[in-house]
Amino acid sequence: MYIKMAKRVLFETDKRLVWKLFWNMGIKGARSVMLHKKRMKQGEFFPPFLYISIINSCNLQCQGCWVDVKAKQHKLDVSAMDKMINEAKAAGNSFFGILGGEPFMHKELLQIFRNHPDAYFQVFTNGQLITKEIAQELRKLGNVSPLISLEGSEIVSDERRGGKEVFSRSMQGLQNCLDAKLLTGVCTSICKTNIDDMVRDEWTDRLIEMGVFYMWFHVYRAIGPDACEDLALSPEEQRRVREFVVNTRVRKPIGVVDAYYGHDGQALCPAATGISHHISPYGDIEPCPIIQFAKETIHDERGIRQTLVQSQFLEDFRKLAQENTRGCIVLERPDLLGDLAKQHDAKDTTQRKQAYEELAALQPKPSQAESNLEPIPEKSLVYYLAKKWFFNDFGVYKNLKPTPRPQPKAEPPVEKTLT
Repeated sequence: MYIKMAKRVLFETDKRLVWKLFWNMGIKGARSVMLHKKRMKQGEFFPPFLYISIINSCNLQCQGCWVDVKAKQHKLDVSAMDKMINEAKAAGNSFFGILGGEPFMHKELLQIFRNHPDAYFQVFTNGQLITKEIAQELRKLGNVSPLISLEGSEIVSDERRGGKEVFSRSMQGLQNCLDAKLLTGVCTSICKTNIDDMVRDEWTDRLIEMGVFYMWFHVYRAIGPDACEDLALSPEEQRRVREFVVNTRVRKPIGVVDAYYGHDGQALCPAATGISHHISPYGDIEPCPIIQFAKETIHDERGIRQTLVQSQFLEDFRKLAQENTRGCIVLERPDLLGDLAKQHDAKDTTQRKQAYEELAALQPKPSQAESNLEPIPEKSLVYYLAKKWFFNDFGVYKNLKPTPRPQPKAEPPVEKTLT
C-alpha cells in the first residue's frame, strides 16, 4: 500500500507541490507542534494550527450550518490576515486552515496565499467557485491544498446543502483541481443520511481513481440555528466510521485524516488539547468553529500570540473540556459550556445573536468518547508514529473526572379524553 501511495505522489501530481507540502506543512508543521509541547511545559498555550473563517458568506445553505451565511457579508481583509499570519509565523506556525462560509467568495483570497509563500494553507471549500483558471493559479502558488466538501450522493447532496445539482457542480470544481495536479482532498461531514454512501470502499476507490490524495471525515455536529439533531450519529455509527478510517489507512493508497483520536485510539478534542483554536470572520478568537463565544479578538493591541496566551476564557474552556470528557463538550455537555460562557460574560459572536439560546436548546448527545467502548488503535505504523509524536492528547486529560451526562428532557404525557 505504501509503495502504491508513493507511486501516486510521484506520477499524479506536480513535484514542486509535493516539496511545498513536505517542507511547509510536514517539516515546519512538525516543528510547530514541538514548540507547542515546549510551551505547554511552561504553562503557555499558543496553538500550532489556527483555523480561520475568513468570510461568512456562502453560495449554499447546508443543513446544520452554524455560520451566518444569510447575514450581511463580513470578511477578514488582507491586512488583518497578513498581520495575524505573520505573528503566528513568528511563534513558529506554518499551517493555516481556511474556512468560511465559502472561502472562494473572498475576492482577495489568492492574494493572501501569495503574500505567504513560506506558509501552507488548507482550504475547506464546496469547490463550486474553483474554475480552471483559479486551479492553475493555485498550482503556481504551490502552497495550497483544496479540501472539497462532498456530502453524499446527488440526491443527498441537494437535500443536505440546499440547492440543485450541488454534487455535480462540486465534482466539477474537484476535477478542475485534479486536472491542475493539485494535492487535493475530499472532506465529508458524516451523518445519518450519508454514512452508507461515503463510508464504504466503493467511494474510496472512486476517489483514488479520480486522483484524490486524501479524505477527511468529520462527524456531524448538531448545533446552530437549524441544528438538525436527527442527523447526529449514534455511538455505534461513530465507531463504524472509526473502524473504517483505521482499516482504510492500511488497505488503500489514499491519505485519511481525522481529528478526534490519538495513536492509541483514545478520543480527544483538538481545542481541549490546545493544538488548535478558531478565528471568526469578525476576528473573534473562539475555542473551535462550532463554539461561537469569545472574549478576545485578533485586533487586540497585544498581538495574537499574547492575546491567546493570556486568555482566561480559553484557558478555562480547555480545563472544563479536559476535566469532563475526552470527546466533544458541545455535544455531551452543552449545559457546562453555556455556564462557562455566562460566567465569563462571553460575547455571542454570531450576527443572529441567538447562540446562548441555541446552546440551551440542545439535547446531550454522544460524541467520539464513549467509556463503554474499547478504543481502536491505529493499525498503520506510519499513522501510529505520526500521531504519537505530533497529534495526541499531550497528557492534558490527567484530571478527567466526567460528570454524568444529563438525560434528555422527557416529553410531558399526553392526556387522553373520552369522546
